[in-house]
Amino acid sequence: MLKRFPSLVKDCIPKLTTSLGTAGIPENAALGACTVLRSRTVMRHIMKDWDAFSSFVLAILGSSHQGSLRAQKAINELFLVFNIRYTGLPSIKYRFPGEASGNSDCMNLITQIRSLISDMHSVNWRYNLMAHRMLLLLALPSHNNFDLPSKTREEIACHFLLLLNSHLPPVRVLAAASLVLLLQASPNRKSVSDNMLHSGWSNVIASSSFKGVLNPIIQEEGFINDMLNGLSYDHVFPDANNPNNQALTMSQSIRDKSVNGWLEAFYAPWPRSRNWIDLLKGEAFVPGFAKLFKCLVKECGETVLQSLRSPLEELVVKEEKGKQCLASEVLAGVLHSDVSYVLEAWDNWLGAVLRTGLRTSTVETAAEWAACVRFAVTGKGRDGKTIPLLRQKVMDCLAEPLPSTVPTRMVAKRFDLLCVTLVEVSPSSMSTSEINLQEKLLEEALNCLDHSVAQVRESVGTTLSVLSSNIRLSSSFGGQISNPITRLDWSALLIEKASSFTKKIHSANQSTVIDGQLASSDDNNGEGNSEQQEHIKWMETVFYFLISALRSGRASVLTDVVVGLLYPLISLLETSHKELSTLAKKALALLKWQIIPQPHLSTSVTVLISASNDSGWHTRVATLIFLQSFMYRHKFLLSSSETEAVWNQMQKLLADNQVEVREQAASVLSGLMRGSDDKLVKIFRENSFKEAILLQKRNKTRLPENGLSLAARHGVVLALASSILSVPYDLPSWIPDTITLLAHFIGEPSPIKSTVMKTIAEFRRTHADMWAIQKDSFTEDQLEVLADSSSSLSYFS
Repeated sequence: MLKRFPSLVKDCIPKLTTSLGTAGIPENAALGACTVLRSRTVMRHIMKDWDAFSSFVLAILGSSHQGSLRAQKAINELFLVFNIRYTGLPSIKYRFPGEASGNSDCMNLITQIRSLISDMHSVNWRYNLMAHRMLLLLALPSHNNFDLPSKTREEIACHFLLLLNSHLPPVRVLAAASLVLLLQASPNRKSVSDNMLHSGWSNVIASSSFKGVLNPIIQEEGFINDMLNGLSYDHVFPDANNPNNQALTMSQSIRDKSVNGWLEAFYAPWPRSRNWIDLLKGEAFVPGFAKLFKCLVKECGETVLQSLRSPLEELVVKEEKGKQCLASEVLAGVLHSDVSYVLEAWDNWLGAVLRTGLRTSTVETAAEWAACVRFAVTGKGRDGKTIPLLRQKVMDCLAEPLPSTVPTRMVAKRFDLLCVTLVEVSPSSMSTSEINLQEKLLEEALNCLDHSVAQVRESVGTTLSVLSSNIRLSSSFGGQISNPITRLDWSALLIEKASSFTKKIHSANQSTVIDGQLASSDDNNGEGNSEQQEHIKWMETVFYFLISALRSGRASVLTDVVVGLLYPLISLLETSHKELSTLAKKALALLKWQIIPQPHLSTSVTVLISASNDSGWHTRVATLIFLQSFMYRHKFLLSSSETEAVWNQMQKLLADNQVEVREQAASVLSGLMRGSDDKLVKIFRENSFKEAILLQKRNKTRLPENGLSLAARHGVVLALASSILSVPYDLPSWIPDTITLLAHFIGEPSPIKSTVMKTIAEFRRTHADMWAIQKDSFTEDQLEVLADSSSSLSYFS
């Protein structure tokens, strides 16, 4: 009714808010009021009319007397709908700029909300959150309340700062987010950003309106320590062994998502880059806390830095995971603040604190510290291309060489941290110093490909994919390359060595097979075979490199390297070294989804045809399996000559000496013929039919000199079978003659007989639904031959 008669909404609002916010009203009336208030028509009116808006706000905040679960659930849903449909403060009261009534009404509402907050000690904590949410909406600058007194905003900012020491975790999370929004909306914020853009950093924040009121609170004895101690408990740690751990942290519980869930919409998305490895996730790292300390440092300057120094130095050496996470968040925000005080503090104490935190981090907090350095080097601006002031110093800190006596886990950690840092660097805006640093790291990574520890090899391979793609993209944007190893084309050296090592690994395996001493890489123990072990480790790192490049999407700029490594990848799928073969299978499974453009596509076809002629039948089978998905994805990109070359190779492999190769070639041909009716398909189908007729005649003559080898006869039958299986549900006119001819080979020895039986069984299965109609295309003799070949003989027949 209200939707049809919108004029009634204004008269209904007072009654609805009275039913919700007045004590003594029956529960069913409050439930009905919630249902009507969250309707779109009523909510739209609330967003446009100030009287309705203020009445709604006071009613929902005064509904704490409704104690039943049904009523509280309805109120929570109503507040969630309000958050979703909130579009700004109503503007009707601000129709005339000269009127002061609108500002006074807003101030009155703020006063009432603050009064309600002070009296909320005995009510449900959700009402505390809702009241602070409403207070934040009124305090944020907008086109409707731009003339709100700065003193009022300062008082509200101080209130939220004090709430960081609240004993309620959800209130602390709300206070942190609200303080970030208020500080980001500071009237001086725009001028600060502009000055930083022109001069690198700025001290103009000394004139900020919030600095004078926030600094005294921050300087209070014990305030920073209490705040950091409280925030350290507001983290969620995914732990399969302790499922109750998440329930202990109320700030992220399901119950308060309806109240605090709206905060994420006000934050800029971070990280900007893709997460493809576990280390990049950092699920316990809270970007909102990092932004809080970033804004506090920008707003309050050196006062916050000096107050944070001692507590931060204590936090980084704590063993508690929550305190380690908070230390990483504080450091991330401070390093990303881009003010001169931080630049001075880096040389005095901040750099040492970061080194201590990274060095003492455990396996459980490695992802959070990785997120710390990732946040610190993230580009600024809308497109993320503005370089942070301390990015180069952080990268130089991570790139510092380690002593030779450090444990291997420290070596792996260093490469991991470099990887997550370089992920956030935009190749189009890299400085000369960043390019030079990455070229040096690329040379270092190439020298560590044969490291003795698997964890280090994985880190090196992942870092190598990021470094190489960054340098490639930078050069495409006009970046200057200065390192000699880059000029010598590292990719050509990588491909050449991979091909050479692959041949040596195969030759070593063949020699051990001949001697009867075939052993896995784990059993060799490096005795008399150290060179082969180095080759295997080197190839494992290369496969880690391929996996990382393909999973991260960076393979598109490394296509020439991926194609060059295609043959070593396929040929090492089946070896006696299990870890090497496992990595090769993972990389090849990812490569099936990669689109290869020209001119590398022609090279890929040449490589695959060459691999299908390999002396090892395992390599030939692996090539054919990969070729199925390759042809499916690149069918419309290949030229006619390339497609014809693949067809001819598949027909040649139908007569291969290994039965697995022949059957896989027939499967590839069946897929190539499926869904197309071009010239190649027709020629192949007709030629295979003619060859089968000739083979049938030769079998009838029983002349040994006219006979073919078993592999050649099996190839002819497989050609017929691939033609039949290329149309699994249709029945073209040539099918009856072809399948009847195939059935005549049922008396041949295995594997020809098994191929015939499998093909006919598959034909019957795929045509069972329409067989009552499709069987009319067969003659009586053809149906009889088909029935004879399908029926199994028994002892009593």
